Amino acid sequence: MRGAKAGQQSTTTQQAKTTCPYCGVGCGVTATVEAGTLSAVEGDREHPANFGRLCVKGSALHETLGQQGRLTHPRVDGVEVSWDTALSTTTERLNTLRAEHGNHSVAAYLSGQLLTEDYYVANKLFKGFLGTPHLDTNSRLCMASAVVGYKRAFGADAVPCNYEDLEEAELIVLVGSNLAWNHPVLYQRIKVAKERNPLMRLVVIDPRVTDSCEIADLYLGIKPGSDAYLFNGLLAWMAKRRRLDTVYLERHTEGFDDALAAAQQTAGSVAEVAAACDVDPERLETFYYWFASQLHVVTLYSQGVNQSASGTDKCNAIINCHLAGGKIGLPGAGPFSITGQPNAMGGREVGGLANQLAAHMDYHTPGALDLVSRFWATDSLTPTLPEGPGYKAVELFEAIERGEIKALWVMATNPAISLPDAARVRAALEKCPLVIVSECAAHTDLLPYADIVLPASGWSEKDGTVTNSERRISRQRGMLPPLGEARHDWWIICEVAKRLGFAEAFNYAHPWEIFDEHAKLSGFENGFDNSTVPGNPQRLFDISGLVGLGRDGYDALAPIQWPVTKAAPHGTARLFEDGEFATANGRAKLLAIKPQGPEQALSAAYPLRLNTGRIRDQWHTMTRTARSPRLMNHRAEPFMDVHPEDAHTAGVTDQGLAVLTAEKGEFRARVRVSNAQRRGEVFVPIHWTDCFTQQARSSALIDSITDPLSGQPESKHGAVALAPLATDWQATLLIAEGATESTPWCTSAYWTRIPMRGCQRWQLANTQSVNDWLAQLKTWLPGDVSVISQDPTNGRLRAACVERGQLRWWLMVGPPKELPGLAWLEARFNEAALSDTHRRRLLAGCDDGAADTGPVVCSCHQVGQTTIVNAIREGDTSVEALGARLACGTQCGSCIPELKSLIEEERPNARTKQPLATEVV
Repeated sequence: MRGAKAGQQSTTTQQAKTTCPYCGVGCGVTATVEAGTLSAVEGDREHPANFGRLCVKGSALHETLGQQGRLTHPRVDGVEVSWDTALSTTTERLNTLRAEHGNHSVAAYLSGQLLTEDYYVANKLFKGFLGTPHLDTNSRLCMASAVVGYKRAFGADAVPCNYEDLEEAELIVLVGSNLAWNHPVLYQRIKVAKERNPLMRLVVIDPRVTDSCEIADLYLGIKPGSDAYLFNGLLAWMAKRRRLDTVYLERHTEGFDDALAAAQQTAGSVAEVAAACDVDPERLETFYYWFASQLHVVTLYSQGVNQSASGTDKCNAIINCHLAGGKIGLPGAGPFSITGQPNAMGGREVGGLANQLAAHMDYHTPGALDLVSRFWATDSLTPTLPEGPGYKAVELFEAIERGEIKALWVMATNPAISLPDAARVRAALEKCPLVIVSECAAHTDLLPYADIVLPASGWSEKDGTVTNSERRISRQRGMLPPLGEARHDWWIICEVAKRLGFAEAFNYAHPWEIFDEHAKLSGFENGFDNSTVPGNPQRLFDISGLVGLGRDGYDALAPIQWPVTKAAPHGTARLFEDGEFATANGRAKLLAIKPQGPEQALSAAYPLRLNTGRIRDQWHTMTRTARSPRLMNHRAEPFMDVHPEDAHTAGVTDQGLAVLTAEKGEFRARVRVSNAQRRGEVFVPIHWTDCFTQQARSSALIDSITDPLSGQPESKHGAVALAPLATDWQATLLIAEGATESTPWCTSAYWTRIPMRGCQRWQLANTQSVNDWLAQLKTWLPGDVSVISQDPTNGRLRAACVERGQLRWWLMVGPPKELPGLAWLEARFNEAALSDTHRRRLLAGCDDGAADTGPVVCSCHQVGQTTIVNAIREGDTSVEALGARLACGTQCGSCIPELKSLIEEERPNARTKQPLATEVV
């Protein structure tokens, strides 16, 4: 289904099946379009990734659309221009810099938010026809170590498992992943599988106690960075207890003796490993026994493993154990890297990493350069492929800083926030002669550095394919026309390519034509009997079975897992079932692993270990999720989780403001004192940017240290110091949309902006006192104060402004814990005229006797903590009872672990609920 053309207004209701644009689960979505507007979304019950389930972010997709905050016109040097001018200027400036400094002076930085077709033409243009190897992707920041680990072990970047394996496993080992928050649909699938199979076990290995522990049978709270010790110890334990699959090792692998010798040398005993990992020896040996005793074991790992200076080795330490036990190529078995972005896998397929060419070929792949060059050649054009890999993400921006890279084109990502040592990245962008940005959001931290801004289409408009974590290709279908003058990324790239003189190679009219070429390249001269490239093993990535679909077949494409070939026309659910791998000799390789600690060492000046990660209801830099106010309610402000003893030592308090300081920068946020943290460690979220707060960029605390093999930054292991942020006052300001263009209060020592329906909420704090708040308000806010309540003795104040019957702003000076529930005030901003009753209650901020529902726990149904606690105390002491009364936990299920925690905390206060007369007891 295609939406109405631009300028037309559809009056019909239509449904389309597409794919969620958030995490790597790749959930299918059924979207409803009414009168040209996306009005509702629900899970696609037929999609094999989710079977109708959606998390709260996916459920709110239709709430994140709209014209506000979108880029709709091209800009050159800050001035809106026509597309012809923007494209011509882009071409002229690129050509000028290439002529002066060579092809290698040009670079591109892409994103797992792009569709495969966008990725393909970008890679083809930069590497194939501009002749520069310097094209990399933000997937470098999350999955590059997993890629190298698979390549070293299997000979290819090939995830062997699928999601059904999570349901067929006897044991699931979750390592470095808060699956309950970051991949909620997979977590719910595991949870249901455990309910169906009481013998299934789940082990959670993570420095933090997370919501994923809710269904864990065993938790190992390991010391950050000690994963390789843990799995080396497992390998040594399996050998000592004769739990190896010696037949599998002999027939299908190599390198075992060296791998075992390294494991025995570094982690030869349970006591040694327990000390290195700082875990209880008995619990550790229980894990080892469970892993060794079961054949059907899936180890599911993510950023907690990958984002390390030795992330690749950690991945191979995990894979070693699976190979040694023959726990691969079977239902419910294998090492399973779960990706972070919706199309990180698709980007890897087309060569989106700087060390790749295309179709899973690398520069060192025998004959690959010649093969790709011949495939991309046209009658009149010959590609000029670089001869070696380009700069990986961190290296790329270091090259910009040195002046080696003169032109950078960034697509669908925000390196000014996401890369480590963000201040250095911003300084490099500032000095780069040409920065081109393709983006759909009008306000990001990157745009101030852009010379040319190209408005791109967004989700619900983009049309193409994505590949999820289990190698499943799905269609992302465009349902609405691009907003304003926004254009699809593939179209923008191709139009520039045509103006650069490569029209014949980029003459695509529809994304299906790009996909068809991509599929052809995957099968081009692909096989063991390839006479052109003697000895070249078959490339596992092969979707040649999808060649020739045509537009209708492409539009109707059902989700399918690669490889897709003539021999496997319906796709391939599981790899390596026959024990044959993509190496030259067909054998998998075990690697000798020497565990290493974090490179970012602790010191007297920076004694606390920093951990970074995602939160449940937000995605990346919030350009999309912050558009849905209900997604802001679960964790409204940037925060830091701190162990109670560390909080006491540093003199910080729960819900107080504090500052984390690192060698590279600082981070200001609200404290959450939590026993879920190990002592000596701090957790901060990655999402907040300068668009939403001041000095709460997690990347400012991380040094630009990378894994030498993968180039992935060590984002999980910063070193910081903690101190209170001493403030003279705190305040909450609610201000109507459009009430003022200026934000003079942003000079405060702390501020954060929280989007709400009809208004913006600002949390403020400053170190300088205010002697006259009425005078201060006149410099800050439009209009006269309509109502005010002030107590000079304790510095408390409440004030509001009403103009022409409408509430324009509301201010409370005092700590946030004194706030009323803000839902009542939020509703007042959406009233055309305040009633007399509401006007009288403005300073109170609520109706007389109205209850404060507390912080939101269930985002789907907007159920607050206070409401839930009251229900528990009244006798609803199960998740099912709370769901029956309040509906919390009945939709996506992401809040269930938090509900269980509240039940445990409040159970002593709960009264015995008397059964109804009709209940059977």
